[in-house]
Amino acid sequence: MDDAAASLSETLTQRFGHADFRPGQEALVRAVLAGENLLAVMPTGGGKSLCYQLPALLRPGLTVVVSPLIALMRDQVLALAERGIPAATINVSNSSEENAAAMEALESNRLKLLYIAPERLANPAMVLRLQYARVSLLAVDEAHCISEWGHDFRPDYLLLGEFRGKLKQVQTIALTATADRFTREEIVRRLFPDGPPRIVVRGYDRPNIRLSMRSRHRSDRQIIDFVGERRGNCGIVYAATRRRTERYAEILRKHGHNALPYHAGMVHMERQSNQDIFQARNDVVMVATVAFGLGIDKPGVRYVLHADLPTSIESYYQEIGRAGRDGAPAEAHALFERQHLDGRRAELAATDKASPQREAHLARLDALLDLSASRQCRRQGLLRYFGEISEACGNCDRCLEGFGLARWRGFRAARRRLAGSKEAP
Repeated sequence: MDDAAASLSETLTQRFGHADFRPGQEALVRAVLAGENLLAVMPTGGGKSLCYQLPALLRPGLTVVVSPLIALMRDQVLALAERGIPAATINVSNSSEENAAAMEALESNRLKLLYIAPERLANPAMVLRLQYARVSLLAVDEAHCISEWGHDFRPDYLLLGEFRGKLKQVQTIALTATADRFTREEIVRRLFPDGPPRIVVRGYDRPNIRLSMRSRHRSDRQIIDFVGERRGNCGIVYAATRRRTERYAEILRKHGHNALPYHAGMVHMERQSNQDIFQARNDVVMVATVAFGLGIDKPGVRYVLHADLPTSIESYYQEIGRAGRDGAPAEAHALFERQHLDGRRAELAATDKASPQREAHLARLDALLDLSASRQCRRQGLLRYFGEISEACGNCDRCLEGFGLARWRGFRAARRRLAGSKEAP
């Protein structure tokens, strides 16, 4: 092992407590240490944060991390502090004393990582102080928020290209778990005007999640039955409107489930309380709109049920990715109305044909239509949209309906035996 590899391994073990890198992590860490600009698409649970946290310890200067969620930033800073890594966050939820202490640490060059929300970059004083800091790396987390094509677009993320220019095009890495072709192109255009970065796509497959879809005909009964068969497990039910969120949560409570609502129309304290209960317990069903989104990192979610399909294939992938983050078996089940989806497409197709967003929105909606109507493997269709080719998975409703579980296992075993015999001398 060379000195560089030994240093990486030693830092990974001693400072982060990991014996080995997850797939793809080491190559990205080495690329960061080599000074490359990167756009990295890694699957949920792939360990994106380590790809900038570890290099921050092995190189001089400050790493500025832009993140969309205050709670997520605070969690990461606390975890780094427990490892003895000097990190801080400056945000509106801090006390004035906390922000003052973080600013003093920044100005005295005692920080290795500083977490800020994109809105903070609208403050000229903050930008000026960062210009005088020794910033050596800009890490943009949840980078799909940059793109107007994306499902979680945040207008303040558009400040990042200008901010990067004020830092003299500092080395930058953008990380996300979800970015189709349209989103990747928009990220590159807005954030890397000085030249395209190296783009690394680590794959989208989450084989532990069983995919299934059903036509919606009696949604209340379908939701009651699905959740009831998984009683005592932690799950998320996504609904399209606040009204449906409240109604489904009430129905599930009447059937003996610990179901809580979550939507943007709720009082902040109640919404936060429900999220805290969900994070702390393993028997809660969170019934939510897409307001329950970024930053949900609970390992034991056993299922995600879509009472309504989202508006894009990216949103669908991002939302089902909240299940099974511990690697154990999980389920993603969706209810859909084909007539509603066809109507949505007709409305979109009738919009201004000169609109640059029309093609992307139609492509995403068509992918959802294809996924819901397909008689083939669900996972193949989903991964194909993101540019991946795969075999039939054996872990979706189409595969299991077509083969039967026992027959599928026999088929795979026969293929392995055949492959082994061909490789024998």
